[in-house]
Amino acid sequence: MKVTQIAELVNGITEQVLGKSAELTAENLKNIVDVGTQLTDSANIDNYVKTLADRIGKVIFVDRPYSGSAPALLYDSWDYGSILEKISAEMPDATVNETWELTDGKDYSQDVFHKPVVSAKFFNKKVTFECEQSYTERQVKSAFISPSDYNAFLTMLYNSVEKSMTIKIDGLISRTINNMIGETVHADFATVTDGDYSQSDSVRCVNLLKQYNSISGKSLTVEKCFYDPDFLRYSAFVIKSYTDRIKRISTLFNVGGKDRFTPVDKQMLILNSDFATFEDVYLSSDVYHNEIVKIPNYSTVPFWQSSGKTFNRDITTAIDVTLNDGTNIAFGGIVGVLFDHDALGVTCTDRRVNTYYNAKAEFYNNFYKFDSSYFNDLNENFVVFFVA
Repeated sequence: MKVTQIAELVNGITEQVLGKSAELTAENLKNIVDVGTQLTDSANIDNYVKTLADRIGKVIFVDRPYSGSAPALLYDSWDYGSILEKISAEMPDATVNETWELTDGKDYSQDVFHKPVVSAKFFNKKVTFECEQSYTERQVKSAFISPSDYNAFLTMLYNSVEKSMTIKIDGLISRTINNMIGETVHADFATVTDGDYSQSDSVRCVNLLKQYNSISGKSLTVEKCFYDPDFLRYSAFVIKSYTDRIKRISTLFNVGGKDRFTPVDKQMLILNSDFATFEDVYLSSDVYHNEIVKIPNYSTVPFWQSSGKTFNRDITTAIDVTLNDGTNIAFGGIVGVLFDHDALGVTCTDRRVNTYYNAKAEFYNNFYKFDSSYFNDLNENFVVFFVA
């Protein structure tokens, strides 16, 4: 298993989350989010004796019954093994039913073997970082008048570490979503090289503003569209329509072109909080359209990657990431994503604390360690809604 040190990256994530960075910083996610491989290779060995093969820790069978016709990510863990394996089977094509094609003297053989088409995808990357904090007792007693004061001081220090770890871990979960956005944009708009997506629109990357201007005959800009109730109604309509579309089995809504469907209980809808607030404030007061434009259950994020220093919408709706193949994607105007629960997630999380006492200088060192695996499955449904 490949394990990547990401201390520098998570420190940068902390800067962006806390608003200490004025600009959107480009982030290399190629060694963080695993998009899977079809076959294992020599990298899938242990990191101790380096001769033991990594074992498959969990197998997911892509096998949902289809009856016709969605943020917490897929979050799972296991104690042994490291590889997440997803196995799926292709649907067979129809053939002629010879029951109704009988011909005198013709041989109707039933002994032909029809091998099912089955594929397996493997995810086996892990990232790691740690935070370190030293604690003393004897040296700091002179600053307090009671054990309770000293304990309160220690609690404050413990909480500072917890806050730091939480910010970094939450930021890594956001990067799992950002990488999937980047992979989808790259797949649909690979010909865009100048960063201008104003004329770009596809079934998986939906340019709400381009569609609305084309239908309405208006020329709304990105800055003005959020204040236009008709545009907000149209956006709510499109997003609601997609929650119904991905319930039906199709190859259109995932990069891999696999036949997939996402029932309502497996749908995840995440909206930029500015966009969601505009939808709520402008449209909820309109009694004639309230039920029509009401967006289904969703969660919100104030920004996808960074808040900047002013929560400028140009930054809060944008990402700047490097994908697994080395491609850089700088993409803005993202107002929401709709995806399958199994399209991305977090696995093999291991958070622990090791303590060491230095007898010579009389202090304790706590090492707060974190390991986890993050994956994107490009064969599962994922739709990006944006304005450009």
